Amino acid sequence: MARQNTRPEQDSEIVEKLVNVGRVAKVVKGGRRFSFTALVVVGDGKGRVGFATGKAREVPDAVRKATEKAKKSMIRVPLREGRTLHHDITARAGAASVIMRPAPVGTGIIAGGAMRAVFEALGLSDVVSKSLGSNNRSNLVRATLNALQAIQSPREVALKRSKKVGEIITRREAGSKTASAELKGLEDNE
Repeated sequence: MARQNTRPEQDSEIVEKLVNVGRVAKVVKGGRRFSFTALVVVGDGKGRVGFATGKAREVPDAVRKATEKAKKSMIRVPLREGRTLHHDITARAGAASVIMRPAPVGTGIIAGGAMRAVFEALGLSDVVSKSLGSNNRSNLVRATLNALQAIQSPREVALKRSKKVGEIITRREAGSKTASAELKGLEDNE
């Protein structure tokens, strides 16, 4: 009896973003041998994202290897309204540090190259971010994914605190109203 593939085909909707291609030279007796490394970010545009590097003698082979590894290392990220983050977050990897904040509708993706690739593959449409420290693309992607892994949805927070989701969300909205009222008061005083 032939074994059927029980996992649904997901390759059709996978978004691939090539972040970086590097050339590596190995000096041998007859000269130099070149190989290529590729950093690839993949996502489904609906809250799942992963990244990996691949190395081969030719660029297409390196990209293919990286893509296959990235698909295996995908993580799920909880999104607010399917378009932005739930809360502010910072993370680091090596000397690269990133700050990410949720944004109102219509803001778009405000991010640099490596972080932008992760957000587009993930399916975020409104986010404000800043990278600090090193601009090494590999570490920036790693730091961005570290931050995304640490994001908690209101449901997860409510479960941990033994509260209802409504209590968590109303506090968040009340906090943003208080902050906007404080800003308005500061503007009126000037």
